[in-house]
Amino acid sequence: MTKPQRLNENTEVALPLRNILSMVAAASVATWAYFGIIERLNQIETNITMMESNLEQNTEFRIKWPRGEMGSLPADSEQFMLIEHLATELEKLQDEIEGGKAPYDQQQKLTLEFYEKRITNLEEHIEKMRNGD
Repeated sequence: MTKPQRLNENTEVALPLRNILSMVAAASVATWAYFGIIERLNQIETNITMMESNLEQNTEFRIKWPRGEMGSLPADSEQFMLIEHLATELEKLQDEIEGGKAPYDQQQKLTLEFYEKRITNLEEHIEKMRNGD
C-alpha cells in the first residue's frame, strides 16, 4: 500500500512552462472579462437610475403644468394679457352696441354714402319730372 502524500509549502510540482503561462493568461483574461462585465452592469444601472429620475420629473411636469402649479412661460403670460385686452375691447363694443352707438366700418360708410347720393339723385329727378323740366 502506498503512503498518501501530504501537501505543504515545500511540495514541488513539475509543470511545463507553457502550462504555467497558459494558466496565467487564462486568469488574466478571466479577470479582464469579469471587470468588463461589472463595468457594463454599472453603466446600465446608472442609465436606469437616470431614466427613472427623468420619468419621475416628466410625470410631475405632465401633471402639474396644466394645473399651473409649475409656473408659465413668458409667451403664455403675453397671450393671457392679450386675451384680457381683447375681452375688455369686446365689452366696450358690446356696451356701445347696446347703447345704440354701434361702430361701423369703412365699407358700411361707403355703402351709406353711395345710397344717400342715389336717393338724392332720384329725388332731384322726381322733382324735375314734377316741375316739367
